[in-house]
Amino acid sequence: MQQENKTAIYNAAELGHGRMLLLGLQHMFAMFGATILVPILVNSFFKGEGLSVQVTLFFAGIGTLFFHICTKMKVPAFLGSSFAFLGGFATVAELDVGIFANMSYGEKLPYACGGIVVAGLLYLVLALIIKLVGVRHVMKFLPPVVTGPIIICIGLSLAPSAVSNASTCWPLALIALAVVVIFNIWGKGMFKIIPILMGVVISYIFALIFNAAGMTNADGSAILNFDTIASAGWVGVPEFIIAKFDPTAILVMAPIALATMMEHIGDISAISATTGKNFIEDPGLHRSLLGDGLATSIAAMFGGPANTTYGENTGVLELSHVYDPMVVRLAAVYAIVLAFIPKMAQIFGTMPSSIIGGISFILYGMISAIGVRNIVENHVDFTKARNLIIAAVILVCGLGFSDGLTFTIGSTSVTLTALAIAAIAGILLNAILPGNDYEFGKNPEGDEYRGLHFDTK
Repeated sequence: MQQENKTAIYNAAELGHGRMLLLGLQHMFAMFGATILVPILVNSFFKGEGLSVQVTLFFAGIGTLFFHICTKMKVPAFLGSSFAFLGGFATVAELDVGIFANMSYGEKLPYACGGIVVAGLLYLVLALIIKLVGVRHVMKFLPPVVTGPIIICIGLSLAPSAVSNASTCWPLALIALAVVVIFNIWGKGMFKIIPILMGVVISYIFALIFNAAGMTNADGSAILNFDTIASAGWVGVPEFIIAKFDPTAILVMAPIALATMMEHIGDISAISATTGKNFIEDPGLHRSLLGDGLATSIAAMFGGPANTTYGENTGVLELSHVYDPMVVRLAAVYAIVLAFIPKMAQIFGTMPSSIIGGISFILYGMISAIGVRNIVENHVDFTKARNLIIAAVILVCGLGFSDGLTFTIGSTSVTLTALAIAAIAGILLNAILPGNDYEFGKNPEGDEYRGLHFDTK
């Protein structure tokens, strides 16, 4: 039997509709910076002819809603833009062989999206395998000594991003961080469960004051830049494109799915552990993989980036203790609406990176703390050499391969992300090294904290 957090709120309706709307807004702010950063970075690869921010927001919302449908409306996950495919985009942008020889950057983009469509379909293959053989057999390869350190790596691998963003203006970052801490520890009533939103609002007010006083970022740039707002329209339809397919681009993009599928399993384990719900078994890992894969393929088919479950929103769940998937679906609706309001999207886009960085200090750290809790609750014995070795290798791989690992298959360059390397290394070592002391069902309480409890009756 699952053990629910007694202080948690699983039905946000009891808070009232107004508060639910604010909670959804909080989740939207958490995902916004990272989600729009992906198309911004891809545009740098494609010299301004890359992904659209509006299309990205649209499919982040649509993908999230589609994921929730596939998972029976049970999993409070938000699907934002995946950073894992950035290396693939960069590679496709510079292809100059075969049909790509005389193409402009904009003409190459649909082929990169086509490769992501295929990558998303690979999720369906793994989902089918899990459905046929059972999740129990799959999760035997992912005991706490493997999943715990992987979850730790998910949070810590995001840490440099938090520091980098915060360093653009440390005073603003520290204000955002302090506001989140104050409202989370000493806040009362509704304010206690929306610390992220309060951090964004209050620190943005300070940003307006600093900007008016002539204060600048560390590099001398303005803290707030409203130039793009004036030129943006109030209503606009996202500029969709149709994906195209070529074996070269597919071989560049599709193998990245091996990495993102491992990250997906880690993320779902983290969300399960955070909420105290068994999402691995109900609605099932095969359903979450199905939702993630289809959301990715649908987005890419019409010119969007790959989707992935967002750790930022898992951090919000941990901080707010409101686990109702409805608030995440509200964030998805906000993202869809913003996709059709270019001016509003640009207004949110003026959010200083330093504010996002300050808030991320809490969000990313929460994810790693969840991994530590998984290890503790499952009584992983680190006096045993095998467990120590597995955890050590996972941590070094997950944090050491900052640029991933690139190798060539035929004439195609393939890059595995650090988290994928860590997951693969941990799974292999756990399968090979003797003395495995973990057995499903032996410690039900510990499994419940991982979201991996199975009824052994």
